[in-house]
Amino acid sequence: MNLILQNIIEDISKDSLPVQWQNFELKRFSLNKSLFEFQEKSLENAVKAMWLFFEKLNGEKKELYNQYKTNGLSENFDYDLTKREGKKTSKYLFEYENNYPVIDNKISFEHFINRMSFWMATGSGKTLVIVKLIEILGRLIIEKQIPQKDILFLAHREDLLDQFKLHIDEYNSFNFSTRINLKNLKEYNQVKRESSLFANNETTVFYYKSDLFSDETKEKQINFRNYDNNGNWYILLDEAHKGDREESIRQVMFSILSRNGFLFNFSATFTDPRDYATCVFNFNLAKYVEEGYGKHIYVSEADISAFRDDDDFSDIDKQKIVLKNLILLTALHKSKKLIRQVNTSLFHLPMLLTLVNSVNTEDSDLQLFFIEIEKIASGKFNKRLFEDAKKEIIKEFNGEFRYLFEEDLKVTLDNGLIDSLTYKDICEKIFHSKSSGKIEVLKIPGNRSELIFKLTTADSPFALIKIGDISNWLKEKLTGYEINESFDNESYFKKLNEDDSSINILMGSRTFYEGWDSNRPNIVLFINIGVGTDAKKFVLQSIGRGVRIEPLKNKRKRLLNLINSQEINFENHPSNKDILPIESLYIFGTRAGNLKEIIKTLKEEKDEIEIGGLFEINKEIEGKVLLIPQYKNTEKLYAEDSAVSKYDLSQEDYLLTKRYFEFIFPRIAVSKYEVNLNSLVLLTESLNKPDEYFSFDHNGSYYQPEIQLNRLSKYFEIKTRELERFKFLENEIVHFKKIRVNTKEKLYELREKIERVKNYKDKNRVLEQLKIDFNAHKDLDNYTLAVQKTEKDYQKEEEITFNGKMIKIKYAHHHYYIPIIVSDSEKLSYLTHVIKVPSEVRFLENLERYLQKDDNNFKQYDWWMFSKLDESLDDIYIPYYNPKENTISRYKPDFIFWLQKGNEYKIIFIDPKGTEFTAYQHKVDGFKRVFENKQSLHQELSVTVELKLFTKDNAKVPQGYRDNWVDSVDGLFTVTKR
Repeated sequence: MNLILQNIIEDISKDSLPVQWQNFELKRFSLNKSLFEFQEKSLENAVKAMWLFFEKLNGEKKELYNQYKTNGLSENFDYDLTKREGKKTSKYLFEYENNYPVIDNKISFEHFINRMSFWMATGSGKTLVIVKLIEILGRLIIEKQIPQKDILFLAHREDLLDQFKLHIDEYNSFNFSTRINLKNLKEYNQVKRESSLFANNETTVFYYKSDLFSDETKEKQINFRNYDNNGNWYILLDEAHKGDREESIRQVMFSILSRNGFLFNFSATFTDPRDYATCVFNFNLAKYVEEGYGKHIYVSEADISAFRDDDDFSDIDKQKIVLKNLILLTALHKSKKLIRQVNTSLFHLPMLLTLVNSVNTEDSDLQLFFIEIEKIASGKFNKRLFEDAKKEIIKEFNGEFRYLFEEDLKVTLDNGLIDSLTYKDICEKIFHSKSSGKIEVLKIPGNRSELIFKLTTADSPFALIKIGDISNWLKEKLTGYEINESFDNESYFKKLNEDDSSINILMGSRTFYEGWDSNRPNIVLFINIGVGTDAKKFVLQSIGRGVRIEPLKNKRKRLLNLINSQEINFENHPSNKDILPIESLYIFGTRAGNLKEIIKTLKEEKDEIEIGGLFEINKEIEGKVLLIPQYKNTEKLYAEDSAVSKYDLSQEDYLLTKRYFEFIFPRIAVSKYEVNLNSLVLLTESLNKPDEYFSFDHNGSYYQPEIQLNRLSKYFEIKTRELERFKFLENEIVHFKKIRVNTKEKLYELREKIERVKNYKDKNRVLEQLKIDFNAHKDLDNYTLAVQKTEKDYQKEEEITFNGKMIKIKYAHHHYYIPIIVSDSEKLSYLTHVIKVPSEVRFLENLERYLQKDDNNFKQYDWWMFSKLDESLDDIYIPYYNPKENTISRYKPDFIFWLQKGNEYKIIFIDPKGTEFTAYQHKVDGFKRVFENKQSLHQELSVTVELKLFTKDNAKVPQGYRDNWVDSVDGLFTVTKR
């Protein structure tokens, strides 16, 4: 899948955008919510795409379409009016022929190009991104950076609209300087007459259900033409790609309504290839799991057919299937108990989610499953099957299988734990009982969709059925059962996530695979779900419900990821063997064909093939000390550090902010901006002594004193980070393990050539052995053939070309991992995490030429090594104050070098950049504050750290930064004279 728009905008530097397009607060959402990095990245990409279209290309669709073609759009996405899709929608497009000209019975995709899509996994927080995007749109409109168009939010279900409204309320309760007003689309004409939609930093947004758009008016259904607004809409469309026969018509209606505006599509399951091409940000299920935001996913390939076969063995097999699920669930509860012995606040209560195809039919899937649960709960099951089921689980989870999307991670369970489980354990952990018992039914007064089940021998319910209407079950399926009314009217389904929920088994059909949010499912059992297109979407959405993770309250990432990113700090944390099962989602199904379809569907989500296993750490590092800096937080305020540069703002913004501060009084500032008293003192002093705190070299003005004052108050709360020590390199450089290729066309050739280059290190040894063999046997023909084969199989460099773009695979003797991949094209889209930025490629070429000199400075050292660093994946950095984000950020240069002579040890960070890259100044300032003119001891070594920015020409560099810029490799690596 070629995500063309994302490839285009990722070549645009955020720092190169005009100031009005940069200063967005992307992280904070409300008092208790902040956006994840990937959510911020999605908004950054959206801003860059809007800047490209509206400012750089002046809103010209043709120009954007040409950009797509330049960047590899080869598919024909034109609307063919002779085909089924075109025939259904043509009558609507013909009504707007000035906007959609027909040539040869086709309408060019150029006329639909004003759109972007967000491919984001279920559970990835799309609604938060949508609300923040509305904030950005409103501000860009108010500041006249984009044309003023009305904003419309659409979702296909009422509960999604309700969720959106709740998020808007939460956002408004926290954000004083901006406000989003919601209006029903049916109020459109009245609202337009009575008020301005964009005034006083307030943005009015209309909303409606997307599936109620039509070409005629009926009750709630609306005729899209009545809200045409001359096509001047910014439309945000949430999960409206459901694929029913009317959906393609509605998609065209939304395109028509936004023909002079812009269309933003959000979905976890795109079906239209146009949405892949116009994807501005991809964080699908595969990436969601790989980045640690979701549970590991295992799909069992066992053929479980008992629930659809009628042979003599099916009853026994049905029992075994359910027993296996209950045994696994019991083991997960035991793991959870072990985890909570270490930390009582960690992780959720594991749950089995069973999704069925039929509910109310005779011998429905749900009924058959419930019958087996009842047999086990009452103790009336085949006891021999219990031991057989345990053996099958142990056999399946013996470490041979891998998790989906994570081929380097084996699926394992504690076999000893499984083997030790008894029926009593199931009674206690799953049924909340000391022994078997009869099932009784609880009915909630006034609730027609939930049935709750408990044992007569237990105090708490253990299972819940959630279906469209429970009437038929009460009348036909549960005759003979004791049915009681619950003491309260509260929904058990809505309380599933609470820590005191006793529900361990949740049963239902497609009625609730969307619209609810839980981190509890660890096992999903699909019974008789088909293999059609709709079933695929159902499976994908259902898995999205089970994949969510929350080890600690409001921490939605796997535990190890939270520890590594220092979001949490545990002195003691549970064993990985206990954590892995509780952070996994186990998927079982009753149709072999369905299981294969599930695997195929999920693997399609992974549009890239990871080839990191082809690379290896260079054996040259053996015996060498590779050190990296480690930092600590301090209580010292950044603004009070004499080594830091002053806060940048314009003279106009300073005067406006000072007047505003004096107007609202410090007392109000403390409340409105949550300023602590120490920061208030500094804030007041800075506004009265501007020359001591501010630099007035800032080029642009915001003319928004509320925002500037909020930023200043946060600035005076920032605390510094200092060097704590140097540590041995461990797993901080990992990007080579994540190198991916998104086309299978060149995969075999790529693998073959990588192996040849990787083997180059052994070439001389192999040739020497051939000489020895020749001297022993004097067989010239065999020797000649063997030498020729060795020359072919052990290459120092290989090349491969794809779509006219060439890459080089190189053996770099001193590089941390081998081989390295270098591209001559920054537009390379089919390989990720390789060296392709022109300045980086140019630096490596200069380095290669320099190493060929007899007098190169590297020869003065005892040894040296270096490595490429990847900004997105590697964890080696320099802390610096980032004025755009108004926080301490991580500066990650492109290369790190390690050099040692005697006990003199040097770390050199090298960052190839153009001198027009103005943001370097703050990064260099951060480096100087931590490292400049400082020596550190690490055991016997005297360690110094340098930062060099490599460019073509450093003549234009300001004097204060001249020492950090170089335009030649010569002189970079001289031994320090002491």
